[in-house]
Amino acid sequence: MAAVVTLSLLSMSVGCGPATPTTPASSVTPSSTAPSAAAMSAAAGAPGSVGATPRSASADWADVLSRARGQTVRMAMWDGDAGINAYMRDEIAPALDREFGVGLTIVGLAGSQIANKLLVDLEAGRSTGDIDVCWINGENFHQLRRIDALAGPFTQRLPHQQFIDWKNRFIGFDFQQPVAGYECPWGCVQFALIHHCERVPQPPRTLAELETWVTANPGRFTFDNSFTGMTFLKCLLMELAGGGAAFEGPFDDDRYQAAAAKLWTFLRRLRPHLWRGGRAYPAGVAQLHQLFANGEVDFTMSNNDGEVDSKVAQGVLPAESRAYVLRSGTIRNAHYLGIPRNSPRQEAALVLINHLISPAAQCRKADPMVWGDGTVLAVDRLPKPWQDKFARLEQRRLAPPRAAMERHALMEPAPELMIRLIEDFRREIIEHVE
Repeated sequence: MAAVVTLSLLSMSVGCGPATPTTPASSVTPSSTAPSAAAMSAAAGAPGSVGATPRSASADWADVLSRARGQTVRMAMWDGDAGINAYMRDEIAPALDREFGVGLTIVGLAGSQIANKLLVDLEAGRSTGDIDVCWINGENFHQLRRIDALAGPFTQRLPHQQFIDWKNRFIGFDFQQPVAGYECPWGCVQFALIHHCERVPQPPRTLAELETWVTANPGRFTFDNSFTGMTFLKCLLMELAGGGAAFEGPFDDDRYQAAAAKLWTFLRRLRPHLWRGGRAYPAGVAQLHQLFANGEVDFTMSNNDGEVDSKVAQGVLPAESRAYVLRSGTIRNAHYLGIPRNSPRQEAALVLINHLISPAAQCRKADPMVWGDGTVLAVDRLPKPWQDKFARLEQRRLAPPRAAMERHALMEPAPELMIRLIEDFRREIIEHVE
């Protein structure tokens, strides 16, 4: 069948065929105001170190490499995705050992688990911990900075940080917070809904259309009760608040309460028509993917706009899966790597992080058949051979181009909003009795 492409300016989707989307000729100005040049500079962080003494960058890095050799770095990260686990196990770990003599152990901790563990270490006066690198962003970064659990600033010590796209507002700022050298960008992604293109050839693109579809198709839609599902609710919240600009800057409780009241009203109308009558929600996005693959629901979702291609290739999602964004836009953010202040192997941590942001590791990770994670590098600043390698990457077929989607991207609101949303969703929806 000939490729079918359906890309609208305000709500892009890919037709039900082996489509290769093209970028629309026109664009929409992002709703969030780009930070100033001074703010971007602050986001990158001033030159600093994890226990470094003033010296030339090359001498400092040579010392880091020497001290790191023979160490085994322990990285705390979410381990619920087989493809990501394979990338770390089969690609990163062997390269780290081969090139730098550094071992890698993955510790299955994520989000609040990492923050809680480091808080316990601090309260117990444990100056030597057992985690060297942590995969974090948003509210976790906010919590770890509040308790002074992160070492830094350290990003200026990384040779490959020169290629990071610090001027990109979605990379230099983490949930409205300048990263300030206390975490290093690792990947950049955008939330996307995923529909079954044969069962739902015209997916809903607005709140009103979503409510109409869910009501007409009871039991065929739900969202997970974890990070991805809560990001979906944030997208709806921002639309109900009047757009992404409504939550720019510090957390505003009055503004949040006004929009949240509309969200709970909307969800209560939707609830009887959701999967299992809205009495239960998948614990995580992996469980939601399984429901979708089994044909129990017609939609799933992802915080990574490129995941649909990799998950179809892995056989996790059906071939009819297609990703799209809502007309009002969806949240785009970056994820990061931090170093706990009580890490006993900080040199090995620096080596691992520098390798993860190298052109080689970033290019491999961006491959839709490997991970499909968006790069944090400014590709146009890379040496020409690496620009060519990024250009030759296999293009994703089941989602609109990343650059086109970014025109409809919303910046993450302040971290306090996510914390409140999780708490309030449990009280207002899960525990609410009509």
